[in-house]
Amino acid sequence: MPSTDRPADAHHHRHRCRGIPDAPVDDPGLRPWLRVKGLREIAPGAFVFALMLTATSSVLGWYLLVFAAIPAGDALVVLRSGGPKATAYGVHAATSAVMLVTGTCLLV
Repeated sequence: MPSTDRPADAHHHRHRCRGIPDAPVDDPGLRPWLRVKGLREIAPGAFVFALMLTATSSVLGWYLLVFAAIPAGDALVVLRSGGPKATAYGVHAATSAVMLVTGTCLLV
């Protein structure tokens, strides 16, 4: 069984921040930015639920089409930063594609 008490490798930890290599995850100045990013991720998702309860399907469809730019932009950031392609395409681009397809279906 591998030991879980291995010494912290700063370089190893720097590669694990949201798919962006060499992100200074040990830097306390990064933590507030990650909190803001987290809120930015949660708020649009919560708004989808509000729209599902109160709006027409066409309003929800347009919202999804417009806000598909967020994960598409995240994919570009990861790729341009030299991050893992699997994260860029498998997480961010896939999310954007699902939002685009779903939004289009709601408008048809």
